[in-house]
Amino acid sequence: MIHKAGNRVAPVKVLVIGGGAREHALCRSLSLDPDVTALHCAPGNAGIAALAEMHPVDAQDGAAVAELAGRLGADLVVIGPEAPLVAGVADVLRERGFAVFGPSGEAARLEGSKAFAKDVMAAAGVPTARSYVCTTAEEIDAALDAFGAPYVVKDDGLAAGKGVVVTTDPVAAREHALACGRVVIEEFLDGPEVSLFAITDGETVLPLQPAQDFKRALDGDEGPNTGGMGAYSPLPWAEPGLVDEVLRTVLQPTVDELRRRGTPFSGLLYAGLAITSRGVRVIEFNARFGDPETQVVLARLRTPLASVLLNAATGNLAAEPPLRWRDEAAVTVVVAAQGYPAAPRKGDAIEGLAEADAVEGAYVLHAGTAHDAEGRIVSAGGRVLSVTATGPDLTVARERAYEAVARVRLDGSHHRTDIAEKAAASA
Repeated sequence: MIHKAGNRVAPVKVLVIGGGAREHALCRSLSLDPDVTALHCAPGNAGIAALAEMHPVDAQDGAAVAELAGRLGADLVVIGPEAPLVAGVADVLRERGFAVFGPSGEAARLEGSKAFAKDVMAAAGVPTARSYVCTTAEEIDAALDAFGAPYVVKDDGLAAGKGVVVTTDPVAAREHALACGRVVIEEFLDGPEVSLFAITDGETVLPLQPAQDFKRALDGDEGPNTGGMGAYSPLPWAEPGLVDEVLRTVLQPTVDELRRRGTPFSGLLYAGLAITSRGVRVIEFNARFGDPETQVVLARLRTPLASVLLNAATGNLAAEPPLRWRDEAAVTVVVAAQGYPAAPRKGDAIEGLAEADAVEGAYVLHAGTAHDAEGRIVSAGGRVLSVTATGPDLTVARERAYEAVARVRLDGSHHRTDIAEKAAASA
């Protein structure tokens, strides 16, 4: 059953697929939407359990996800992680008549294959780094020599945010390239990075507000690459016309090119950008909401989320009114397990969550958490929590976020202390 209210199409029952902080952020926004009367998540996590009814499922098994969606009578299925999308789970659901927010397996190759993304960008005239696709040691050596340091080496396939090495060490660059098999080696792009999400139904493209995340594990952008240690929005240093420029030169041309190829992209298109001395350049595309940027972008979104996602899933995005945003700033700080990213320790008790939630403007989103046999919340992954806070400006938002982080107790955990620090100081 689907309700209609004016231009709005409101789903009654929503099923979110995934179990990380991104899905917790999605479930939080959907739980606050008055049009959502039933919220389900599979497999979910210990934090999502407070907002949605949880269900066990293999997220990459399209038939199992479709069976669950049918049993629940879901009006909208939202696929959070990239792996089910690349595996074609959205295709199975669509074939069985479900409205799905998430691209087809073929369109999700935009994230699943760096080489495919480069080919699409070349055809669409989208500005990006010069690159070589390499499969042999000889090709790798030639590409590394052609570009020189800093070396940018990307695994062609999915690598959970850890398939990219940026280094000045040619030996490390070569070792990573050889370990990947098929690899994209590209020129280094200077300048600050920006994450810009856009919701699309394959024709209409609706950009969200930009954010910036922090990939390195340690303060000062030191240490190994991670899936992301924090994020903030808005970006006080960004040019006012940035979103319009990216929509015109990157997002719309990419969506148009995929539609021209017969593989329209419907869902969330994520552009990772570098604002270089030569202008905006695409670093990468993702085919889903990014983590941890989703946590801060959705914290600022005032428009109810469900109708936007359903309109995208059903090809009606042109009817969606302009998105409304809160004036507040948002900051997310990731609390990671001991040993992350190399070998995160699991099973440690997490305490102080209620105290963290009690900080004004702050709340805790769960990523790698679970309940143990005694019912305690314990760590179950590398990035354990995304502590998020809003405030009238970035300074207040980060003060609240770090006050909440200080109340969380997880043995051996670590977090960056400089998330949004420079941006807050320059605002």
